[in-house]
Parts: sequence; C-alpha cells; structure tokens
Amino acid sequence: MTTLAEWLAHCAAMHPTTMDLSLERTVEVARRLNIRFKVPVITVAGTNGKGSTCAMLESICRHAGYRTGLYQKPELVHFEERCRVNGEPVHADDLALHFAAVESARLAPQASASPAPPPEGALPPWGGPAPARDITLTQFEFSTLAIVRLLSLADVDVIVLEVGLGGRFDSVNAFDTDCAVITSIDLDHTEWLGPDRESIGLEKAQIMRPGKPAIVSDPLPPASVVKHAENIGADLWLVGRDFNYSGDRQQWGWAGHHGQIQRRYHGMSYPALRGANQLLNAAGAIAALEAIRHRLPITAQAIRTGLAMVELPGRFQIVPGQPALVLDVAHNPQAVAALAVNLDAMGFFPTTHAVFGAMRDKDIAGLLLKMAPLVDVWHCCTLPTARAATAV
Repeated sequence: MTTLAEWLAHCAAMHPTTMDLSLERTVEVARRLNIRFKVPVITVAGTNGKGSTCAMLESICRHAGYRTGLYQKPELVHFEERCRVNGEPVHADDLALHFAAVESARLAPQASASPAPPPEGALPPWGGPAPARDITLTQFEFSTLAIVRLLSLADVDVIVLEVGLGGRFDSVNAFDTDCAVITSIDLDHTEWLGPDRESIGLEKAQIMRPGKPAIVSDPLPPASVVKHAENIGADLWLVGRDFNYSGDRQQWGWAGHHGQIQRRYHGMSYPALRGANQLLNAAGAIAALEAIRHRLPITAQAIRTGLAMVELPGRFQIVPGQPALVLDVAHNPQAVAALAVNLDAMGFFPTTHAVFGAMRDKDIAGLLLKMAPLVDVWHCCTLPTARAATAV
C-alpha cells in the first residue's frame, strides 16, 4: 500500500466492526510509536459545537502568529481535510507515510518499560508492557494514530484535537491534554454513550485531566460533568461562573474571573460563523486560551481578528448565488433545533427545498419534526455508507 486511498481501504477491511469502544489498542500502538507532544494540546469534546470551537481556536492562534495543528472530523470531500497544519489540509502522500508507520507499529511490538502510575482518576496515557502480538485497529483508531503522529512531529506551536464520539473510549483520549474543552451536551449516540445527558456527560468528561484546565461551555452542564471534574481535581471553568459573555445587535464582549485570572474583551465583532450558539462556542474557545496563557500568550487583536475571519464549511454555510443555498451537518435534535432557528431568522423565501440524508441509527422522525414547518419540498437521498438510511 502506497496511496492514502489504499491505506483507507486496508483499514476498513482490518477490523470486524467499524466501532469497538476501547482504548487499549490505541494506547498500545501509540506507545510503540512513541508519540509525544512538545507543544500545548487542546482536546475538544461535546455533542454540538466541537467543530466550531476547534475552528475558532485554530483561527485565533494563527492570527496570533502561532503555527497550528488541527485534527477535525469528519471530512466534507477529501479524507485529508481531517488533518490541517497551519490552516491547510495535509497532502495525502504525507499522511500515507504515517499510515505506514502505524501499520509497522501494530505488527512489530517493541519492548518498553512501564511508566509510573497516573494520578487517581486520570486515564493513563500509556498502557502496561507491550504484548507480543499483532493488534487490529478500527479505521478510526488507525487514522487517528496516523494523524496524531503527523501532528506530533510537525513544526507547530499548538495542537487542537477534536473528539469523535463520547470521550472515555474515543481514540483521541489515548493522548494527554493540556486543556480539555466540553461544548454543549445533548442526546446523541445513545446506544453507545447512555440514555440521558448525565450518562453522556460523564462519558465526555473523561477527557479531563487532574490539575489541568477543563472548560465547560454548556450553560446547563450535567451534574456528572461537574462532579467528575471535582473528583479528579481538574481546574474546572464553567460558563456563567468563571467566564461569561454578553452582547447586543452590534457587538459582544467576554469576561473571565477565575482564580488569579481577570480579563475582559469589549466591543468585539460577532464570529464569522453563523448560528444561534456560536457565542457560546467562542466564549469557550477564549476561556481555553486564557487558561493556558502562560504557555501560549494570545493578544486581544488576535482574538478579535481570529473570530472575525474563522471559516468552517458545512456549519450553516451560506453559498452565494440564486437560489440561496445553505449547507449544514446537523444530525441530532439539538443541532437541528438550532438549524431551524437559524433558517427562520434568514427572512422570507417563497419556497424552501431540503436535500436530506442521515444515518439509520439517528432519530430521523424527531429530526424531520423540527424542520417540517420550514420546508416545502423534501428531496431524500441515500448516503454512500453502510450505516445510511435509505431514501425510500
């Protein structure tokens, strides 16, 4: 295998299931690869708002003059969109080299000493002694290892990692973080994460680390999130308690009062990303950067410019032209409710067409119910994946 396409096909055929919630395989191969970070790492989890928060962090840091590495998911068109260095997707050939390294590591165990045990309540970044056996990986585990290895070796000043599903068993959680961010929490992937917000919140809270900042930008976080942060001794920042935002039709501001940190930003333009919840995401991103300011100083101008210039395709993205075209990846009740609010605020259009496709494990009836009053004509499609619901 030499091309990225060949590696992706190889990964898809390797593991008997596409989703196998466990960290042991990722942790072990990461140890064999000796993946280490020399720069601050920010990990972002949540039901909705992860992608927006990651994009804002990347944009602010880049406008502050820092070199950035970003792991985001999923891609819109090309797989290599998942890995960005200094704002640009990496080249497929470069990524293929790291897939080859992961393949070599999973097939060739290397003896290594066990590290000291982690603090109580923390997820150990590395496992015990390497077992003398081959390790099968899911496609997500394999690609995460390849992308994180690339970022760990890249010439960057900060790395932002977006969690895919949950937190506890997501492959991103195999790596320690310097700052954990948890965005909004709502019902999604309930078959894997639990039936309610408390269960789902506890899964996502597992990305927190003892003594490290944990930013929660959900205004009504589940009690399980706060309790877990307190149990492990994380440095918890809550929106509404440790940082706040306010605004009018023209501008908005942010204020943080946490420990020795007291800072305010006034008269900021609204983020370039559209949507009812983007101020929450922006507030969380600013809080995360304030929490690690001692390692990554950020100027007020970088925050203003970074938020004003941020881009994220497919998140209430309005494509210029006639007819008006809106692209959005809303896929759970909370996200679809926000999409409905945003569409309703766009103004009058005589007819609204919706092109709709979804995975069969989604609450499709619930999604359609929220959108039905705003849509005149539906065009249903079948997505090119085994998980997809059929259009008929």
